[in-house]
Amino acid sequence: MLCPKCKRLMRPQASPRRWVCSTDGTTVKMESGSAVVQSTPKAKEMTVIENQPATLPKATEECPSCHNREAYWVLRQTRGADEPETRIFECTRCGHKWREYQ
Repeated sequence: MLCPKCKRLMRPQASPRRWVCSTDGTTVKMESGSAVVQSTPKAKEMTVIENQPATLPKATEECPSCHNREAYWVLRQTRGADEPETRIFECTRCGHKWREYQ
């Protein structure tokens, strides 16, 4: 999201859920249920995943936590460009997440 005052990129803040401009400190409240924000303190990039898992593809994979046999999956390039992608699964029943390196 862009800052309404300075037009620079705003960063998400988890609690309370809002966008914060690192330049001038402007805050904008996040719309409820609009996005889930995943970031790490020293990360140079951030992933914003829409809260609509029903649109993600499903695979027949067994959850290591509850042994459900259906999971949502996405591909992410977590290593170098010359390495294969990583499949990230999320159980449709319990929400447990795990990775599969190809």
